[in-house]
Amino acid sequence: MKSSWPTIAGAAALALTVTACSGDSGTGTGRPVDGATFTLVIPADPGNLDPHGTTLSVAIQTDAFLYDSLLAVDRQGKEVPRLAGTWKSTAKTATYSLRKGVTCSDGTPLTASGVAENINYVGNAKNGSSVTGLYVPAGAKAKADDATRTITVTSPNADAFLGRNVGSLPIVCPKGMKNRSLLKRGAQGTGMFTLTEAVADDHYTFTRRKDYAWGPGDWNPVTKGLPDTVVLKVVRNEATAANLLLTKQVNSAVITGQDKERVQARAFPHDMHVPLGELWFNQKSGLPTADAEVRRALTQALDLGQLTQVVTDGDGERATGLVAQGQGPCSQNTVRGTLPRLDPAAAGTALDDRGWTKGPGGIRQKDGKKMSLTFYYPTGRGAAMQNAAELLRTYWQKIGVKVTLRGAADSQFDQIISGQGSWDALFLPLTVTLPSQIVPFVSGPTPPHGSNFAAIDNSAYTAQVRAASALPGAKGCAHWAAAEKALFQRTDVVIFADQVTPMFGSGATFDLIEGTLAPTSIRMVG
Repeated sequence: MKSSWPTIAGAAALALTVTACSGDSGTGTGRPVDGATFTLVIPADPGNLDPHGTTLSVAIQTDAFLYDSLLAVDRQGKEVPRLAGTWKSTAKTATYSLRKGVTCSDGTPLTASGVAENINYVGNAKNGSSVTGLYVPAGAKAKADDATRTITVTSPNADAFLGRNVGSLPIVCPKGMKNRSLLKRGAQGTGMFTLTEAVADDHYTFTRRKDYAWGPGDWNPVTKGLPDTVVLKVVRNEATAANLLLTKQVNSAVITGQDKERVQARAFPHDMHVPLGELWFNQKSGLPTADAEVRRALTQALDLGQLTQVVTDGDGERATGLVAQGQGPCSQNTVRGTLPRLDPAAAGTALDDRGWTKGPGGIRQKDGKKMSLTFYYPTGRGAAMQNAAELLRTYWQKIGVKVTLRGAADSQFDQIISGQGSWDALFLPLTVTLPSQIVPFVSGPTPPHGSNFAAIDNSAYTAQVRAASALPGAKGCAHWAAAEKALFQRTDVVIFADQVTPMFGSGATFDLIEGTLAPTSIRMVG
């Protein structure tokens, strides 16, 4: 994670363009420069690079250089060809026809069977892929016809965005599918670059494939300004990242803190709305937070407006829903009026009604058991996230709850999502661009058989999802909105803050698609 990047990135939607000439606003020739190196700052080490085994955005950004998907999205948010030249879909079926001449990074041809193997691996929940349900519905199966280069996918359940979701799955080549250990710190991909050097917690170097000729839409492999080399440089400190950008040692970085002002005059920014303040409760049986009334009381004790200011370091606004603002087909504000208002007195009364009585040593049940919660927060997002966690602890301590804070690195949150570790509540921003992408994280099987890491069981949500999934695209927006409201009304998850995040560029132009820099869009300029 990082101070501004999302934890989870979904399938494609809105694209933004960032442009800067030689790092100085209004200077530079702006002419394409061939054979150059593009350097992007990432705020943390990506860890596991298996694209079917991670949901961390920093890993997804890294994998974007190594793996292509069947479909892409252009700058207007329209689906365009990538590995697939044509496609069609309904709520339960999707068919893709591979382009001719697509090869893996080792030179072997990509076949329909190879693509189907990817889809079947992720669709089989027994494999434990962390992107099951995000891209491929659990139980979905793919069949291949290598002679016609066609892949046909069938889903046991309706998915309003099936073609788009499956089409966004990163495709791993056969060697990697046979030996997934090759993917954790390496790659067997279909993308524009190969990984040539990986130094954990320092940098990752990529070399452009000269045989890469497909790309998204009508992308041209002989376009001027394509970089020969890309370096992802791990820089955890924003002040350091800002210095590197200003001295032209890097081409792009996300700067959100106090260094933003000194960078703005020298590099071109583009703002992204990134979900940041998301509070999750562990609803595993036997835990205090499994009780909906306890969750509601804990939320009533929080000043969400003040938490928004702290967690975004003053550069944010109240969230409007689970889907990032400006992305996806639905625009309803599902948060307004659904979360409990600040009322510490009512919170105390509600806890007492549930058998948690406040005394000199905190709140206890009749058997003397104290309410003691372990709360995790991501350390990779800088001081603001820690400050917000400490403020939350203060609010809960005022009503008698003992809170133990645990800062965790990216890899630890990946483990939590995979069902490992003991926790009661946490801050974990999940960025999705379609309402269907959040479904496996808030419903269905828990790890290791699914991605429902908080053990949420909300029948009203499930019913609305079922109704929405039967309708194509935006026609289901009313049901998707009702589904989200059902989650918030039961305080299954508390969405309270979006950060307005600027990504700065210098000496290059590029597109951002859902907060992920599109490798094929990079153009180096002088």
